[in-house]
Amino acid sequence: MAERLVVVSDMWGAKKGLWITSYLGYLQQYFNIVFYDCQQLANIDLTVDTAENIHKEFVEGGICTAVAHLLKKENEASHYLAFSTGGTIAWKAGLLGLPMKSLYTISATRLRLEEERPEVPLTLMYGDRDSFRPSTEWSKDIGVTMELVPNFGHELYTDEKIVRKVCQDLLERAIRKQEA
Repeated sequence: MAERLVVVSDMWGAKKGLWITSYLGYLQQYFNIVFYDCQQLANIDLTVDTAENIHKEFVEGGICTAVAHLLKKENEASHYLAFSTGGTIAWKAGLLGLPMKSLYTISATRLRLEEERPEVPLTLMYGDRDSFRPSTEWSKDIGVTMELVPNFGHELYTDEKIVRKVCQDLLERAIRKQEA
């Protein structure tokens, strides 16, 4: 039986998320996938959806709303793949008891403000040019290892090379689990 993978989008959700279809295309044959659009989880519906407006909505209550909705919707232990703001939402939900087998975040924003970590296997990937990534000191203090990808910024997850790498990482874990 295929493992369950919950995918949580970046702040743009499905609106600017054509890149997400690459992940889903690779992974759907190996996982039972559930997809969440961050804006829908956070009840964000803006007339003018600029990056600044969306970010403001998430910071001013949208993240908390999205975490609460994710906790209500998900009660089966699953693997999580989350992008940018979605990584923060999944992280916070994990701290509040979301049943989680593992969490793989890419460019998760605002984690640098966290003082605790979910007690599950974690993968945190960032571009080494991502100005939103946590410091090395933070990762040591909280007890996590960050994978830094050279020559990439915040939206590295939209690049096809990164899509392939992340999907291969997830598939290798799934195969290893099946063989164990």
